Amino acid sequence: MRGSRARVVAIFTVILALIALSTASTMQAFRDTPARPATAAALAAQQRQAAESPEARTERTEKAMEAAKANTGALYAFLREMPKGGDLHNHDVGAVYAETMIKFASHDHLCVDRTTMALTEPPCKQGQVDAATSNTDPALYRDMINAWSMRDWNKAKGTGHDHFFDTFPKFGLANQGHMGAVFAELANRAASENVQYLELMTTADNAESIGFASKFQWNDNFSVMRQQMLDGGLQKIVDDAKKNLADWDAQKDQILDCNDANLEKRQPGCQVTIRHIYPVLRAFDKTQVFAQLLLAFELAKQDPMDVAVNMVQPEDWLVPMRDFHLHMRMVNFLHEQYPEVHIALHAGELAPGMVPPEGLRFHIRESIEIGHAERIGHGVDIMYEDRPHELLAEMAKRNILVEICLTSNAYILGIKGKAHPLAMYLKAGVPVALATDDEGVSRSDMTQEYERAVLDQGLDYTTLKKMARNSIEHAFLPGDSLWSDARRFVPVRECATDHTRNATISAPCKAFLKGSEKAQQEWQLEKKFADFELKF
Repeated sequence: MRGSRARVVAIFTVILALIALSTASTMQAFRDTPARPATAAALAAQQRQAAESPEARTERTEKAMEAAKANTGALYAFLREMPKGGDLHNHDVGAVYAETMIKFASHDHLCVDRTTMALTEPPCKQGQVDAATSNTDPALYRDMINAWSMRDWNKAKGTGHDHFFDTFPKFGLANQGHMGAVFAELANRAASENVQYLELMTTADNAESIGFASKFQWNDNFSVMRQQMLDGGLQKIVDDAKKNLADWDAQKDQILDCNDANLEKRQPGCQVTIRHIYPVLRAFDKTQVFAQLLLAFELAKQDPMDVAVNMVQPEDWLVPMRDFHLHMRMVNFLHEQYPEVHIALHAGELAPGMVPPEGLRFHIRESIEIGHAERIGHGVDIMYEDRPHELLAEMAKRNILVEICLTSNAYILGIKGKAHPLAMYLKAGVPVALATDDEGVSRSDMTQEYERAVLDQGLDYTTLKKMARNSIEHAFLPGDSLWSDARRFVPVRECATDHTRNATISAPCKAFLKGSEKAQQEWQLEKKFADFELKF
């Protein structure tokens, strides 16, 4: 019996060995066979694409976008994958979606008025409830979102302009103490849409400079008033603002795990570069506006994370319209004291009927010729300015970029389609870039801005690509441009023979990139475009 078992085991062992040998031979034969024709063809096609000229790749991608236009979802998917460079016109607290602000307000147990949906500090009074109630009250949650954004807005409920700007005082308290989380949300959303760079308009001093101004009397001599404020303690506010930016950025990094040794734990937003612009609130008293401007220039001079000065709030409001020329004179004076500080200004965010015809005639021109603006935000009323074609030619010659915010222009001004001046800027050779403005309030994102540009403005892929490149070229980053000719995107001599898909970069190009943050961002964008266009 034992002998029979031994023979069976031996036979079974031999069979297993033969099976193993057969399997090994089969696997080796599989390895040795040529690639299937389909695989080889795909590889050959990819190699041909990589060897194509950039113009050929762009043309092929253009055809892919045209095909995607047959379906709205397909177009959105195409545009979401498209590299978009930077968002240069982004109000941080207006970019946060209402759902996030409700979380902030609930966490802090702020009070919300059931009628107006405005937040106040606790304790809650009659007609108010803890914002956390929205977590168990779907109707309240819905009403808060609608009141804090353009969702469910229609003309029967009032003007888009008023509803839009009325949202800010309602949700304003929610963001206090949560700016790191704000930055984190915006960075992650940007990364998800292939936006690599953000310039966020951030009130870094928590508007402390407005209260600071109450210590001073107005003086028509700007030099005297500047010195009084510098001697009177402005530097402390600058220091507070610098600390706030550093702290909020560190909080953002912590939320996104940007410093985790395990790279897989780092969230996509860690790859997005963020810089800040101080937004001066121009609807305040002239002394308060001057104090804010002085703080903004000093902050930009002292902190590399803050790269420019801007002026915000609706141009049609009483004080901004009445004091516009005075404000430009203030900016001009401070530009003379701080010539190295960059300036971007909201100008021309107006439409016929919002102000008397005379109010449409000068904001863009004065922002450029007196306020030294290097970029204009919105610029919608350009054709209503005095001598508009002359102004367009001047902007093109001086290479002044216009930040185009299609969604907010449609909501706030009712301007879209042929009424929008984007086509006029393009025709005149004025550089333009798409931007989101307040994507949270508008319930939009950068991909939807690109989508509007295609469907509402009829732009092609080549123009969109140029706008994305413009967004980095006109970013307020230090260093020389990657382009010797930024209109035709001809690279500098050091990088003329280098290609972003090459495994190595020449020593001259590597040295050039190392010395310029702007060129690094532009190189990164070109690499993204090369990878994107190989998909088609």
